[in-house]
Amino acid sequence: MSLTYKKSGVNYDIVDPIKKLAQELGLKTAGNIRSTGFKERSESRGESSYVIESADGFYAFVTEGLGTKNLVADEMHKITGKIYYESIAQDCVAMIVNDLITVGAKPVTVLAYWAVGDTNWFSDLKRASSLVEGWKKACDMAGCSWGGGETPVQSGVVNPSIIDLAGSSFGVIKPKKRLILGDKLKEGDSIILLESSGIHANGLTLARRIARKLKTGYATKLPNGSLYGDELLKPTIIYSMLINDLLERGIDIHYLVNITGHGWRKLMRAKKTLSYVLENVPDISELFKFIQKNSNLTDKEMFATFNMGAGFAMMTNQSQVDKIIRIAGKHKIKCWVAGRVEKGLRQVVIKPKNITYLSKDLKIR
Repeated sequence: MSLTYKKSGVNYDIVDPIKKLAQELGLKTAGNIRSTGFKERSESRGESSYVIESADGFYAFVTEGLGTKNLVADEMHKITGKIYYESIAQDCVAMIVNDLITVGAKPVTVLAYWAVGDTNWFSDLKRASSLVEGWKKACDMAGCSWGGGETPVQSGVVNPSIIDLAGSSFGVIKPKKRLILGDKLKEGDSIILLESSGIHANGLTLARRIARKLKTGYATKLPNGSLYGDELLKPTIIYSMLINDLLERGIDIHYLVNITGHGWRKLMRAKKTLSYVLENVPDISELFKFIQKNSNLTDKEMFATFNMGAGFAMMTNQSQVDKIIRIAGKHKIKCWVAGRVEKGLRQVVIKPKNITYLSKDLKIR
């Protein structure tokens, strides 16, 4: 029997319909901003970032949470004595801005939301300072300002020994031609995948369940000699500086995807009825092999849950590919042509793994 994401407590079949309902009801409030001189781009509902329009440009907004990766950091601290919160901060900022940039936005500011069950969480000055310093460094990496935030005490809601990390971001899309909502997607577009640094910050609920099954937990060694917990805690890549550089250089990008929840199914997030055919899949890392072995997940379940070595994707005209790969190299981010966009059903086809995800497998809009 496999240990799936659903069995670990994350059931998209329950959550996604609520998200769709929220989109439907949110749309009914769109007229409330007309008197401000702004109007929403309703087609951005269901994308990773919400967009409104003014006379001279577009503005994007997103709110995102870290999830449970900091719980791994807390357990690993008991094992190694290390404080991991600088990289945890990077994970959270990355989750936020990597969503924001999918619509072509340049991040302007990030706001933090750090909820605790007890203010004593901040009494560990080394840990708290690591979080603060890491958040600042991550904002530098994203090219945006840290505009402050909120540190509420949620006694009875948040465990006293735990911090719940989240935040929001605001970005600008100028000139207007930078806006990316999938309308330019077409047959023949190349699909370029950008490398991940590991699990990033998605699928940790399942990864934590695996640790509980292991005799030595997070201290279990992988075949490459590294600890399971350390592999899980590799910080998420922040892609915003690369994407902004590409757009500033006039690269014609037709669609962008932050590969997080729903895994590679996210590649068919756009509304258009097109097929996304992948033929070049990255080598599976020791971490994902270990997770698969200890969860008994099928390949189809793995690629529907984790990033599997690809943290971000872009669809673009074939003529842009060489430029993109060259510029990505300057940012020290590996990317490769993984496949193409084809006519057909709205689906993702991963040929080397004999996997097909149909539109019914992604119900987020």
